[in-house]
Amino acid sequence: MKDRPEVPAPAPATEAQPLDPVALTGRLTAALRARESASSDRLFLDPFADRLAGEEGRRLLEVFGENSTIAVRTRFFDDELTQAARSGPRQIVILAAGMDTRAYRLDFPAGTQVFELDRDEVLRVKDQLLSQPSGSAPEPRCRRRPLGVDLASDWSEPLTEAGFDASRPTCWLAEGLTQYLTASDVGGLLDRVTSLSAGGSVLFIDFVGQSLLDSPVMRPLIERFAEHGAPWRYGTDRPEDLLTPRGWQPDTALISTVGTRMGRWPYPDVPRDTPGVGQGFFVRARR
Repeated sequence: MKDRPEVPAPAPATEAQPLDPVALTGRLTAALRARESASSDRLFLDPFADRLAGEEGRRLLEVFGENSTIAVRTRFFDDELTQAARSGPRQIVILAAGMDTRAYRLDFPAGTQVFELDRDEVLRVKDQLLSQPSGSAPEPRCRRRPLGVDLASDWSEPLTEAGFDASRPTCWLAEGLTQYLTASDVGGLLDRVTSLSAGGSVLFIDFVGQSLLDSPVMRPLIERFAEHGAPWRYGTDRPEDLLTPRGWQPDTALISTVGTRMGRWPYPDVPRDTPGVGQGFFVRARR
């Protein structure tokens, strides 16, 4: 067996301010988006991904390797967000926005407002990276409102003070987040989102299945994330059990099914709850 590569040292401070390991996964994700954007049969184009990845993200990509889920997940939520904004809510909240670039690259209708919630230091690094190499960041294609908050605390008041209107329908996005939280934190996050969601709101969220956390095939990758300081803590194979009691109407899709439909899934797409098969889920939930 070949030795696994060592986790790289942090990037020099001259490139960007240092981030904690969980936040750094956003730069890994950006590197994967940049790789997809350079493909001749790309599922999307993210012209900002490479600068957000930087050397740090590219080093992490060497360690963690390719991940077809990211391209599929990005395209899936791109499509869902743009469709939702065109037909309904034009108030969008992206939770743990990290290195997300949708405010800059998606064709949202006029009047769409996008709130990007994450810690202050993460948003500062993002703005710093977006400003390279010209020294000025690109113009967003909507009304972008970055908001530095601690998502583990009550961020309802800061969001409202920033212009969020809880009486209007909202489109929420929580992408690549829940696996890093505890079960209690997931529940608290969903409770807060629910309390701020008027009728007509929609929530887009993805979940790692407990079946995937238990999968021997996934164990090396999950261990690598833990070694890097970003352990996967939470998984569920029943997202409906979290959302239905809170008044949401969830529509759940297997990531493997969506990936197969896009022609980007390297594994068999087997039925849900197939014994011994780790699975993940994309959820569209409405109120």
